[in-house]
Amino acid sequence: MSEPSVIFRTEGLTKVYDTGALKVHALAGVDIQLYAGELAVLLGPSGSGKSTLLNILGGLDHATSGRVWFRDTELTQLGDRGLTRYRRDHVGFVFQFYNLVASLTARENVQLVTDVARNPMRPEEALEQVGLTHRMDHFPAEMSGGEQQRVAIARAIAKRPEVLLCDEPTGALDSQTGVQVLEALKSINDTLGTTTAVITHNAAIRGMAHRVIWFRDGRIDRVECNDTRIAPSEISW
Repeated sequence: MSEPSVIFRTEGLTKVYDTGALKVHALAGVDIQLYAGELAVLLGPSGSGKSTLLNILGGLDHATSGRVWFRDTELTQLGDRGLTRYRRDHVGFVFQFYNLVASLTARENVQLVTDVARNPMRPEEALEQVGLTHRMDHFPAEMSGGEQQRVAIARAIAKRPEVLLCDEPTGALDSQTGVQVLEALKSINDTLGTTTAVITHNAAIRGMAHRVIWFRDGRIDRVECNDTRIAPSEISW
């Protein structure tokens, strides 16, 4: 079997937030690789650097020093316009809070992305991917938290991104509803081959990953590979 291609690579990545009286070292020299088609879970306590790394990989934030590549493109060399184009064309984001437009149906929320993407799915297809065919014409207020998060995932994948970056996607959900969201993420990774990185402080989720990357104090503490993975339905917290 050939080696999977590298999607992201970082060298000596640091991020320092200067609040005036205090310098906060959010990342303190991170070297990491994420591979095509993998589902990676990034674990660690709050403040360990996970979200900062994800924001830099996604082009939402700039590194203080070090280098980041997306395939052969060095993100750390791009200006704001280049990063905007990169985010638009290659990255889907899922956050803890769903950021849906309350006055739009599920279908219309997804259509916000498909109207501006280069090669989008139909909104109906994206919602079918996350098991919400029956909720297309419902408004966010008519849906559970888990359903709203799945609409947010459908919106993220509708532009067919190469990578899906998820920051605490089950953080606001109970175990049962969270499992439905994890099942949607696994299905997308399995069927579309979308490289998926999931940030969580919930160690129970690590069993569904190909690789688990543990963070501590702005650094990678260790990396584990799962020889056998468990189904989301087997996860509870």
